[in-house]
Amino acid sequence: MPPIDIDERLARAATLPSNVYFGDETLAREYERVFGRTWQPVGREEDVAEAGGYFTAAVAGEPLLVARADDGVLRAFSNVCRHRAGPVAGGSGSCRAFRCGYHGWSYGLDGRLLATPEFDGVEGFRREDVALPAFRAETWMGLVFVSLDPAAPPLTATLDDLADLPRRRPLSGMRRAHRREWIVECNWKVYVDNYLEGYHIPIVHPGLFRELDYARYATETKRLYSIQHAPVRKSAPGRLRNGEGDEAEYYWLFPNLMLNVYPDNFSTNVILPLGPERTVTIFEWFFRDPDAPATRRAIEETVAFSDEIQREDIAICEAVQRGLRSRTYDRGRYSVKRENGVHHFHRLYAAAMG
Repeated sequence: MPPIDIDERLARAATLPSNVYFGDETLAREYERVFGRTWQPVGREEDVAEAGGYFTAAVAGEPLLVARADDGVLRAFSNVCRHRAGPVAGGSGSCRAFRCGYHGWSYGLDGRLLATPEFDGVEGFRREDVALPAFRAETWMGLVFVSLDPAAPPLTATLDDLADLPRRRPLSGMRRAHRREWIVECNWKVYVDNYLEGYHIPIVHPGLFRELDYARYATETKRLYSIQHAPVRKSAPGRLRNGEGDEAEYYWLFPNLMLNVYPDNFSTNVILPLGPERTVTIFEWFFRDPDAPATRRAIEETVAFSDEIQREDIAICEAVQRGLRSRTYDRGRYSVKRENGVHHFHRLYAAAMG
C-alpha cells in the first residue's frame, strides 16, 4: 500500500482514497498498524470484579482471555493453548482454572501451566517453563483495555486530558443498563467517518435535528481524540433533555471508541471490523439507579431514540459503502466548517498506516 497523503491544511485536503475501504490486504495492515498498536477496549471491569472472573475477546484477530487472579491483579493472556493452539477458555464466567477444550491442558488464573494430561516422557519439556503469553491490561471509565504492543505508552498517556472526563462530567455512580449490537455492511472507517461529523444530521437524522441547536454544533480536536459539542435546543421536543443540562458531548478516541455523554446518562460505542466490508457496533448505556421504575422508562426511551438514529446511520453508511465502489469516485473534499473531525481521523489513520 503506498503512503496516504492527507494535507494538514483542512481547506486544501482531500479525503482518504476509496481503495482503503476495501480488501483483505488493507484490513490485515490495519490489524497490524492500527488495532495492533493502540489500546483496545475489550470488555467491562465489572465483569471481572472478583477473583476467578474472566471473559474472552479478540483484538486484531488475536484471541484473548482476560481474568482476575486471587492476588487481585487483572491480566490479559493469549487464549491459545501452548500445546496445539486450542482454545483455553470460551465465553465468560468464573472459575478456578482454565482447561483447554482440545486436549485438557489446564492453566491458572495467572496464566501458569498447571497440568498436562498424558504427557510423560516428552524430552526437554518442563511444565514450569510454560505459561500463556501475557498482554498489558489497564482500565478507565469501567472499560478494560488491552494493548498487543509492548512498546505502546501507558493508557493514560494515550488519553491525555480525556482521562479526567469522569471528574468533569457527573458520570460516577452510573451502572450498565442496556447492551445492543448492530451489524453494518460497511467498512469500519465508513462508520467512524459518519460518527465524526454533524454535517449529515439535518438530512439523515430529522428527529435528532429537532433536538439540537445545529447552528452552534462544533467539533474540537485533540491529539488522539475529538469532542463534538452538541447544544440542545431550549424548545426541543425533549428526547435528549431531562432538565439537568443543555449539551450533549460526543467523544471519539482513535481509532474506534466512542462515548456519548448526556445530562443524565452516557453510552459507549465500540466499532470492530468483522471483515473489509462488515462491521459490528457494540452499544452499552449507563444510568444512575437503572433498576428504579422511573429510570427504566428513561432507559427505554433513550434506547428507542438511539435505535432510530442507528437505523438511519446504518442505511446511509451501507449506501456510502456501495458508492465507494463506483468507478467514478476516489476522493472528496472536506467542509471546513463541519468536517474537521473526519480530517483529524484521516490524518491519524494515514500516519498509523505509514
